[in-house]
Amino acid sequence: METELKLTLGAQDLPRLLTHPLLAAASEKRRLLNTYFDTPALTLQQARVAVRERLAGEQWLLTVKTAGQSSQGLSRRQEWEGPTTPGALQFDTLVDDAALSQTLMALRPQLQAMFCTDFERQRWLIDHAGARIEVALDQGRIHVPGTDLTEPLLELELELISGPEEALMALADQLRQTPQGPITLTPCDASKAQRGQALWSRSH
Repeated sequence: METELKLTLGAQDLPRLLTHPLLAAASEKRRLLNTYFDTPALTLQQARVAVRERLAGEQWLLTVKTAGQSSQGLSRRQEWEGPTTPGALQFDTLVDDAALSQTLMALRPQLQAMFCTDFERQRWLIDHAGARIEVALDQGRIHVPGTDLTEPLLELELELISGPEEALMALADQLRQTPQGPITLTPCDASKAQRGQALWSRSH
C-alpha cells in the first residue's frame, strides 16, 4: 500500500523551495524513463489500473498500481514493483492479487505503449512529525511517442515510509514557508498516468 501527497508548483517557486532548510540534507538524483501500457480499448484506464515499465539507472522495473482513493492530493493505492525484462510484462510473478494477476496476464497480448514520462528525480529522506517521509522532486516531461504532444512535468511527491499519515500535510505546510517567503504548493489528485492518458486521448 502506497500513501503519498502529490503537490504541483510553479517553475518560479522552484529556486526558493530548494533553499528550504528541510531540504538541506543530502539528496540523490537520477533520471527515470517510464513507458505506460494499455489496450487499444483502454481497458486498464477503465479499470483504473496503471502498468508501467521504468528504466532507473541501469535497472528495469515493472510496476502495477491501482487507483485507490485520492483526495486533496493525498492518495492511498496498492502498488507492486519488481525487476523485469523490457517487454516481458510478467504479471503472474509480480502481482499477488490472484484476480488482478489473471486479468493482466489475459490482457498482456493486447497491451501496447501509450505514453512516456521522462524526468529527473531528486530525492530526500526526512524525519518529520514522528514520520519517515520520502520527498521526491520530479522535473521533466510527459509525451506521446510518434507525436509532438508533450507537456512539462514539475511536481513534489511526499511518500509516507512510516509513521502517521498526518505528517505528510504537516511537512507540506512547512515546505510552503521558505526563508525567502511563502510559495504555492498545490495538492493535485491527477497522477502521472492520468495526465499521460489525457495527453494520449488528444492524439486520437
